[in-house]
Amino acid sequence: MSLTVRLKNIGVLKQAEFSLGDLTLICGENNTGKTYAAYALYGFLHSWRDFMQFPISEEQIQNLFTDNVRIESEQTYAQALLETCKIYTKQLDKIFAADEGTFQNSAFSVMLDEIDMYNKEFKGKIESPQGHLFKFSSKREESGKLTVILGMEKNPEKDLDIAIVKKALNVIAANAVFSDSFPNPFISSAERTGVAIFRKELNFARNRLLEEMGRVDQKTDPLELLFKAYQNYPWPLRDNVDFTGQLEDITKNKSFIAKEHPEILEDFADIIGGEYAITQNDQLYYIPKGTRLKLTMVESSSAVRSLLDLGFYLRHVVQKGHLLMVDEPELSLHPENQRRIARLFARLVNLGVKVFITTHSDYIVKELNTLIMLNQDKPHLKRVAKENGYQDSELISADQVKVYVAEKALLPLEEGQKRRRRGHTLVPAKIHPRFGIEVRSFDKTIDDMNRIQDEIVWGEE
Repeated sequence: MSLTVRLKNIGVLKQAEFSLGDLTLICGENNTGKTYAAYALYGFLHSWRDFMQFPISEEQIQNLFTDNVRIESEQTYAQALLETCKIYTKQLDKIFAADEGTFQNSAFSVMLDEIDMYNKEFKGKIESPQGHLFKFSSKREESGKLTVILGMEKNPEKDLDIAIVKKALNVIAANAVFSDSFPNPFISSAERTGVAIFRKELNFARNRLLEEMGRVDQKTDPLELLFKAYQNYPWPLRDNVDFTGQLEDITKNKSFIAKEHPEILEDFADIIGGEYAITQNDQLYYIPKGTRLKLTMVESSSAVRSLLDLGFYLRHVVQKGHLLMVDEPELSLHPENQRRIARLFARLVNLGVKVFITTHSDYIVKELNTLIMLNQDKPHLKRVAKENGYQDSELISADQVKVYVAEKALLPLEEGQKRRRRGHTLVPAKIHPRFGIEVRSFDKTIDDMNRIQDEIVWGEE
C-alpha cells in the first residue's frame, strides 16, 4: 500500500509531496520544514478516525435495536478521504498549538493507491463509552462505494445517547474501510529529553487539573477544561508527555519485539549502556550495566533521556505494521551510537515496523548507505559485512527507503502562474543500490571542511 502526502503552506513548506516507504528520511538544514512535515503526518495518522464522516441518521441508530443497519454512501473511498483531509486541515492550528488562523491558507491531503483496496472483508466489535456493544462487517466492492453493515450485540440496558453512538459508528465505519491503509503512529519528538526530566512535574500539573475539574460547576465542560491545559503544546509533544506519564501502566504489556526478538532489546540496552526500570510507585530509574546504581533521569546522561520513550516503546508497545516516528534520533548520541541506532531502525523495518525520521546526521545517512550497499549478492560484500559485524537482518534494499531533502527549490506551476517560483519544499534524493543515498548538503559541508583543513596543512607549501 502506497501512501502519499501533499502539503501546501504548512510552516515554511510552500509546496511539498512525499511518499511513505518502509523507511522514510527527511534531511536538511535547520528551519527548512522537516518537523512541520513530520508533525502534520503524525497528527493525521493519530486522528483521522475522528474526522471521517459517514451518513448515519438517528432513525438508523434506533433501528439497531431490532435489525442490522446498512450504511451506504454515494462517496467513493477516495472522496471520503478527501473530505477527511479537508476537515483535518482546519485542525492544524490545534495540531501545532498555533494561533487561530495561522494555517488558514494551508492544505493537507493524503492519497492511497488503489492496489488491494477492494474485495476485503472486515468483521469486529466495538464498545461505546456507555457500554453498548456493536458488531460490524464490511465488504468493499469494485464500485468503490462505501458500505458497512452494523448491528447491536444485545439490547442496551441504558438509553442510547445518539451523539455518542453516532461517533462510535463513524469509528467503526472508518476502521472497516481504512484500518489497513494507515499505520498506527508513535512519535518521539525533539523535546523528549526535557519531557524525561520533568515527567513528574508534568504529572503533578495534570493531577492538579483533575482536581480543578472536580470543583467546576455543571455548566463547564470538563473535556474543554482538560484540552485547555494541553493547547499550548503541539500534539506530538503532548503525546510524549502522556506516554512518559503512563509508563507504570505501559510496562504491563509486552511488544512483539519482547516476545519474539529479545536480542533487539539486548542490543538497545548495549546502546544506552544499561536498562530503564519503573517501580510500582511510578519511580523511574536508569541502571547502568554491571552496577546496582539507580540513577534518576536528572542524574542520567542526556543520551539516556533521549532514548527513554523509544526504549519503553520497543519493549512494551510496538507491533508489526506500526509507524515509529523519531524527530532527530541523533540527539545527544555519540557518532558510534548514531550508527548503531540506524542499524536498529533497519532491523525494525525488516521485521515489519515502518520507520520515519528527520535528521541532520551524516553518520545515520552514511550508515544506512552502508546497509543498502552491502545488500547485494557479491562475495567481497559478504566478506566486508562479516569482518565488520553486520548481520543479514540489518541489510535493507534501496526500494525500501524513501529520502527527501528539505530545501529551497523550484516549485511546480500553479493555476494562473506563468513562471515557476522558488520556495521551501521536499526534494526526493536519489538512492542507488550500489552507491546509496545522495544527500548533497551533507557532502558539501564535509567537502568544505576537508578543503579548509587541506589548506591549513598544505597551504604554506
